Amino acid sequence: MFTQVILAPTNPEVWLPRLRHVTPCFMQDIYVEIDRLPRPGETVSARTGQTLSGGKGANQAVCAGKLEYPSVYFVGRVGEDANGRLIAEALVGGGVMVEYLKGVGGGGVPTGHAVVMLQSGGQNSIIIVGGANMEGWAQVLDEGELEVVRNAGIVLLQREIPDYVNIQVAKAARSAGVPVILDAGGMDGLIPVDLLTNVDIFSPNETELERLTGMPTESFEQISQSVAKIHEMGVKEVLVKLGSKGSALFVEGEEPVRQPIIAAKKVIDTTGAGDTFTAAFAVALVEGKSKQECLEFAAAAASLCVQVKGAIPSMPERKAVLDLLGSRLI
Repeated sequence: MFTQVILAPTNPEVWLPRLRHVTPCFMQDIYVEIDRLPRPGETVSARTGQTLSGGKGANQAVCAGKLEYPSVYFVGRVGEDANGRLIAEALVGGGVMVEYLKGVGGGGVPTGHAVVMLQSGGQNSIIIVGGANMEGWAQVLDEGELEVVRNAGIVLLQREIPDYVNIQVAKAARSAGVPVILDAGGMDGLIPVDLLTNVDIFSPNETELERLTGMPTESFEQISQSVAKIHEMGVKEVLVKLGSKGSALFVEGEEPVRQPIIAAKKVIDTTGAGDTFTAAFAVALVEGKSKQECLEFAAAAASLCVQVKGAIPSMPERKAVLDLLGSRLI
């Protein structure tokens, strides 16, 4: 589903009338807790199972809302089913406005959903079913939705919706001078050049960076070489999420800015941590923080996220993020 998040700037005189921050996709997550992944042909028992709300775009939208940007909008597609209603409730509960959230399919197209296999230690494996995220879009987006994009403060895109939707959104944002962050998470396929050349910041994790470039990413030097290939594709800034090794922002022609993780007291579930990181980075960026401050703010938000089970339920409040950062200065 295409998510549109709209953030009201803290200083309108600086950011002019642009009140929006955009991101795509909602999923209803079916969680199963297991000791290990099953082998081919094997059946294993789950310790527990439950259904929670998630999806990369929705996670980022709710995270932005909880980080106290008061005008966060979500533009997207859900099925006209119970999961779609639960998703709308989760967004509203997270402080997100849903005027641009549309139900599609007359009940024939399900809301996107995912099976999250949560293993001991908090690591997860995920299988997604696109549903309305992939099937609910016209070939040409509604002009009203594109106008929302053109008036945004920042646009967040992910790859859990069709590339042609992301391309239209990215081009609309670029035409209005609105910065775009593309999260690499979602589809496994190659990213169209027409999309990459219309984003300002591309944000993969190590695995996604390796898959997209065909280059190893085991060391920081290898990661830097892989990022150079992304630069050659037309993206000037690459924000790499490095898991337990932290993160790094690569700006073409400059030294990378690195940020270690802020260790969590206990890792419960890593689901949504990358989305939390990206959304928090975007919030800090719109607020005018330095690159290092943006990375640190995002690292603190992600640290809090992994201490709670679920995606949307784990999105941290702004006060908790600031308290964590403040405690590190004492």
